[in-house]
Amino acid sequence: MKNGLYKIVPLLLLCSTFIIFPAQKVNAQVSAEAARLLNNARIQVLNQRVDSRDFTLPLLDGSAAALSSYRGNVVILNFWATWCPPCRSEMPSMETLYKRFKDQGLEILAVDIGENLNTVRQFIKTNNYTFPVMLDSKSQISGIYGIEAIPATFIIDREGKIIGRVTGSIHWDTAQVFSAFEALLKSR
Repeated sequence: MKNGLYKIVPLLLLCSTFIIFPAQKVNAQVSAEAARLLNNARIQVLNQRVDSRDFTLPLLDGSAAALSSYRGNVVILNFWATWCPPCRSEMPSMETLYKRFKDQGLEILAVDIGENLNTVRQFIKTNNYTFPVMLDSKSQISGIYGIEAIPATFIIDREGKIIGRVTGSIHWDTAQVFSAFEALLKSR
């Protein structure tokens, strides 16, 4: 019986993605142009928009914020940790993207997984990152989002729907990424 479970568990993990984020048929989809540009930028576009799971986590300044409080913006929801080399390598380019588009409705929420406030605060301060950083010190939210490896990033539209995903790190400051976010930010 145990051997049969080893074959079923990966299938259950795959299926759990659809249980956690059940597909919602929505009239307004990502425009064909935005989808093409996102794919060119190595951002996987979902076939259907999916409701994001709301959560509230502490920020580095001691306050707390809910994901839903950023509705109306395009959100990059990035799960990461200070000890993760690929996470560290993509963060400077995330900062560049954030500075370029934050006044046009882009928000980056960097959710640190499993680390304490002082470790994360020191890392962010040392690197002069200005996007909001949330602390998932008990790894509860990353569990809800099915994070198995980091960095893992979700792209959320202005209505709070997940429209894309990136597994692993990418350079967020390329011409392709800039073009994709220009198109996303123009669509309402």
